[in-house]
Amino acid sequence: MEFETVDGKGTAAFERAGSEFVGYVAPAADEDVAEGFLDGIRDDHPDATHHVYAYRVRAEPLRERYDDDGEPSGSAGKPVLNVLQGEAVENVVAVVVRYYGGTKLGYGGLVSAYSDATKRALKDAERRLDVPRDEIRIEVEYDDSGTVRGILESEGVEFDADYGASVVFVARPPAEESDVIEDRVLSATSGRAELD
Repeated sequence: MEFETVDGKGTAAFERAGSEFVGYVAPAADEDVAEGFLDGIRDDHPDATHHVYAYRVRAEPLRERYDDDGEPSGSAGKPVLNVLQGEAVENVVAVVVRYYGGTKLGYGGLVSAYSDATKRALKDAERRLDVPRDEIRIEVEYDDSGTVRGILESEGVEFDADYGASVVFVARPPAEESDVIEDRVLSATSGRAELD
């Protein structure tokens, strides 16, 4: 089943009551990528008062996480996550950096500012539809490598190939087509292919 995600990074910056807010969104295929993006933003803004974030990544089940990073509970990270949920985007991470300007915004003001930063960064990012994918490792001898490559190319499956003592393909078919691809490879190689 298709889902909407971002195709690249988006940013947005504005000032509210003296505080500067900088929103970022980026694609994140898993939690490690999301955490890595957050670490990169922290490195880019080491003197910021807060680095609030949320992400939604496809896993079994869908993983959602957020953190207020010192802002009053529920006033920052949860609104960022709410925007991602409301926009129905997945495999995405959002980070909002705040430089405190000396004027307290209050709970409602924080919710509004963090939500706005996320919405604006999402608007700046290109969006695309994606499909859930499986990863299949296929190992064959050189004699069967052309056959396997031909199957993957004819099905339009993304893959990488490593030519060593044997040939290893790492294929990323849409999840709903994995069984069909595996069956075709095994049939075409008379069961000689090793699949993981």
